[in-house]
Amino acid sequence: MIAVAPPAVEELGWVAVDDSGAAGIARRLAGDGARRLGFTEQRAGEVAIVAAELASNLHRHADAGALSVRILRRGNIGGIELVAVDTGPGMADLPFSAADGHSTAGTLGIGLGAVRRLSDSSGGFSVPGRGTVLAARLWPAGAVVAGEPPVAGLSRPITGEKVCGDRYAARLHGGALLVLVADGLGHGALAGTAAAAVVDAFHATALDAPGAILEHLHRIVSHTRGAAASVARLEGGTVRFAGLGNVAGSIAVPGGERRGMVAMPGIVGHQSRGVREFAYELPPEAVVVLHSDGVSDRWRLSDYPGLSRQDPLLVAATLLRDAGVRRDDACVAVARASVPG
Repeated sequence: MIAVAPPAVEELGWVAVDDSGAAGIARRLAGDGARRLGFTEQRAGEVAIVAAELASNLHRHADAGALSVRILRRGNIGGIELVAVDTGPGMADLPFSAADGHSTAGTLGIGLGAVRRLSDSSGGFSVPGRGTVLAARLWPAGAVVAGEPPVAGLSRPITGEKVCGDRYAARLHGGALLVLVADGLGHGALAGTAAAAVVDAFHATALDAPGAILEHLHRIVSHTRGAAASVARLEGGTVRFAGLGNVAGSIAVPGGERRGMVAMPGIVGHQSRGVREFAYELPPEAVVVLHSDGVSDRWRLSDYPGLSRQDPLLVAATLLRDAGVRRDDACVAVARASVPG
């Protein structure tokens, strides 16, 4: 049974790390978000240090990189999540590079060890020659936040837009995990409004069958420009799936091939020739991946040995970095029904 509820997510923005000034931008964005959540000044300062450290590391060591800053809400507790992605050269020894006190370039927090020391949880994944993904979550001083949910998603707007029209959401229903990815038609604010309406309706309904959820969403969001959307329900050894439009769903087995799940043509809120729900076997340690059509479907987990056993956020960020190559909004969500031992 899955017991840790997924957080609600609010995107604060992506910081492109293309010069030394990016660290200051990341520092302000993350620190302001922490203060908005009521963090103490000391804890907000620690959030700012972690953000600046990640951005500085990208600037000094990466070929190209970006930093996502967002707010997570678990019940009445809000926290800051930071995700740094780069396209190379990658770290040959990530644990050593993240050791406290280790720094190859004297960055603000005295190396990536400061990220681990100041964060409530942190992690990374790196493939030499391909790049590195680093993630950190920071909660208010004294907050008790138990465990991490077995699901995460990450969105990125098309270049030139601040609002992303692709959204991810997840919730629990009894012992089942429900995951949604919505792709609002077009780009910008109106696409974001459509995707947000889908997410809000997904959270508001008590329905738990993917097909029934999609039919409900189709009725509820007709006042928007519409969206493509897919819903997966994971419980035990089964995943049930329903989709309308170009939000792909796959079951990926470590070291093996992935299996695509079937979505029907249509636009949630406007066009549907009928919703169909399908059931698939979910092998042990397999992951379910949903992504919008801003992400190429030419990815394979076998290209990343060990990745499937990492935090789902690291999986989502790696796939978004390497497969989110189309000029479009992009979103990837990754879930598993069991936690690797």
